[in-house]
Amino acid sequence: MAYRFQPQSQQAFAPAVPTHSLLAQVLGITALGLCVTALAAWLFQGVISPGLGLVAMLVGFVLLFAIYGTRQNEALSLLLFYAFTFCQGLGIAPVIGQYVHAVGSGVVVNAALTTGLGMFALGAIVYATGLDLRRFQGIFMIALLGLIVVGIISIFVRFIHPETYAWITLIIFSGLVLIDFARIRAGGDGLTPVLMATSIYLDAINIFLALLQIFGGRRSSD
Repeated sequence: MAYRFQPQSQQAFAPAVPTHSLLAQVLGITALGLCVTALAAWLFQGVISPGLGLVAMLVGFVLLFAIYGTRQNEALSLLLFYAFTFCQGLGIAPVIGQYVHAVGSGVVVNAALTTGLGMFALGAIVYATGLDLRRFQGIFMIALLGLIVVGIISIFVRFIHPETYAWITLIIFSGLVLIDFARIRAGGDGLTPVLMATSIYLDAINIFLALLQIFGGRRSSD
């Protein structure tokens, strides 16, 4: 999937919120969104065709811009966020179904658990050490743009191994997780909890899909 929601930091977007309260809000919104995605993906695996999954992804992409456009109406923005996470679940349902059919549900569970533990570890590093990589945000975004271009080209001309692509995705989004948690620790840079939750959510989804590719590829080669 490898795409990223990147709101511009403007102090006028949201009032200052104590960092511990902000962290709790963002993680709560993100966790519920991931639950919605997981439920949709699990229920509709084997039901949604890849074509319909792509349509759901495109609808989700539109909702992504709507979330940003309604940022000043937090209730509506939150509702759109959960609609977006549902569409994401529908979009990845065919992928989940393929892995479950090919190598079993264990690889999906392992990827999900590793994603959760990895996100927790990265967040803990930021809060324990004060690591702040926000000044490198531009570099990571350029790297992500390059990754998206490579992904599009590889659809037509396969010149990069899927596992290599997955590892690069994992590295880039791990860096973006560190940046997002540094932003939360700094007070949000003026962004609303919903906007920050959307960024964290997309980090988690892309890391999960990368790990699914890595774990699934190893299992299928055994």
